[in-house]
Amino acid sequence: MTMQQIKHHLNDCLLMGYAAGSLPEAFNLVVATHVSVCDDCRARMHAFDAIGGEIVAAADSVSLNEDCLAATLALIAASGKAPAPAPAMGGIFPRPLRDYVGGDLDAVQWKRVGGGVSQAVLKTRDAASVRLLRIPGGVAVPDHGHRGMELTLVLQGAFSDATDRFGAGDVEIADEDMVHKPVAEPGLDCICLAATDAPLRFSGLLPRLAQSIFRM
Repeated sequence: MTMQQIKHHLNDCLLMGYAAGSLPEAFNLVVATHVSVCDDCRARMHAFDAIGGEIVAAADSVSLNEDCLAATLALIAASGKAPAPAPAMGGIFPRPLRDYVGGDLDAVQWKRVGGGVSQAVLKTRDAASVRLLRIPGGVAVPDHGHRGMELTLVLQGAFSDATDRFGAGDVEIADEDMVHKPVAEPGLDCICLAATDAPLRFSGLLPRLAQSIFRM
């Protein structure tokens, strides 16, 4: 993926939230994965980081307990050794996602959700959820709306809906006003990383019945 290929970027609100550490873990993963391949969003994110640093530097000092350093070091020691990062060779997952999954496509445990579509729900520590989606070429995801935000990053292939076409590296930001029916382009399976902070609103009966089973 290169910046020239990426047409759809993250907005400033998401980048500021990522820089400030205020996004849910699920959205952090999508943002981190996108900025690792997008020069434009990475530069904007670093600018927000710099602004945040200036704000902290200009803030009034705060008194700390005498043992705060020792307590912090003890917490770090208790957390154990960080796992070794996954090899950076080959595959389609950018480094942040590859490290999170522990590998590339071959490390994903896919589950069929109907219509040829497969998903793998990734573990997160908050109410928002994030999943990998595998949509065969030419297959459509059932039309649906949103009760919150859905952030979808394309990793391979492409999909189109009523708004536009989204290829590798592109991000679609869907809110409560959007109802769409993404359709994967013929050819390669469309692999996406999608985060949501509320259940989707499916129009069809069968997707609604399956929704609680597949945590959508």
